Formats: sequence, structure tokens, C-alpha cells
Amino acid sequence: MSGKLYIVPTPIGNLEDITLRALTTLKMVDLILAEDTRNTLFLLKHFQIEKSVKSYHQHNEHKILEETVQQITAGKNVALVSDAGTPGISDPGFLLIRESIKNDIEIISLPGPTAFVPALVNSGFPCDTFTFYGFLPQKKGRQTKLKLLAEETKTFILYESPFRLVKLLEELNQYLGANRKASVSREISKLFEENKRGSLKELAVYFASKPVKGEIVVVVEGTLNYSEEENE
Repeated sequence: MSGKLYIVPTPIGNLEDITLRALTTLKMVDLILAEDTRNTLFLLKHFQIEKSVKSYHQHNEHKILEETVQQITAGKNVALVSDAGTPGISDPGFLLIRESIKNDIEIISLPGPTAFVPALVNSGFPCDTFTFYGFLPQKKGRQTKLKLLAEETKTFILYESPFRLVKLLEELNQYLGANRKASVSREISKLFEENKRGSLKELAVYFASKPVKGEIVVVVEGTLNYSEEENE
């Protein structure tokens, strides 16, 4: 009898954000695939869970795929986790999910923490419809993507590292206009969580004046909302 693949979200900050169902699943499975085994082992130790953990990340994903599918087909239950949040969003998890679908493996995706949802809600921008872009390309295709963002009508969401945040804000300022409103959330669910709102120009100046740490979510108003404000 074939096993199952469980997609298990893990806390993005506060360890108390993990769900009871996630803990039950991690205790039950035969193997946990982790983006960074060190982070996952720390989480498991905190909740007193002893389980076999194997590395699965962007540098070894193709090597691990076939082996994992064989294990699940042979009857083992496998949990996929990322460093933080829901696997498959801006990480290689979707490759394993896609391969499992091809092999008729049952996938159980648990609800749980993800960074962009609290950042979006906290921004105060319309979120009945929105677009998630994740990380922008670092080189090839970056300008094309920025030009596309300049025409995006809906609220949109980006991920960025703290080391490149100011550069991103300055580029958005250039392509979208200094007065376009945005919200920057960092360290979500952690002790030093910060949600800063303002124009792209104001945010670029603010974050250039201080050291920036933590995972970053940038939420920007779309042209539809921006045009309405300009016409008032």
C-alpha cells in the first residue's frame, strides 16, 4: 500500500504558531524532508519529536525526487517542510508535489503559517484580489518584471532579503513612482516584528538609514487604487 506525502507548514517566527495537526503529522510520518535540517531539528527538539530528517533543497532536489517517490510508493509516509512557512511557496517544494501527482501519490496539504498573508492584511491595501510575485529575478528578466509591476492593477506582494531591500525599494521608486504607497513587513511573528507603511520614496529613505534584519515582505498598491487616490 502506497504512503502519502504531507505538506506541513512550520512557524515563520513564534514557535507557538505551529498547529496541533502539524505536530501530530510530524510525529506520525516515517521521514521528514527539510530545506535546512538544522532549522528543522531545532523545531523537532523543541517539541520533543525524534524523527529521521533528510535534506531537500534547491541544490539536490532532482536527486532526491526519484528516491522519495520510490519510498512513498513502497508505503512510507513523508512530510515536506521548509525553513519557515508553507512548503512550495518560493522554494523547490513544488517539484516534489508535481512529481508525486504524476505518480498518483496522495498529497495531504496542511493549512498553517505563511508570511505573505499577515503582511497583506496588515498593509491596509485592498486584498479581495491580489498578485503574489515572490522574489524578483536578480539579473536576467529583472527590468522586464519591474516594468510589468508598474502596470499591475492589483495589490501585489514581493519577497526580498534584508540585504537587497533598499535596492528593491529604490527600483520600485524609479519604475512605479515615488508616491506609490507600500508596506514593508519584517520579522513577522517574532519579537522585533515591524510593519512600516508609506510611499516608496519614504520607505527607501527609512530603511537606508538603519540596519535591516529578518525575512522581508513588501506589499505595494496596484495602479487601480493608486489612480483613484490621485484623482481625489
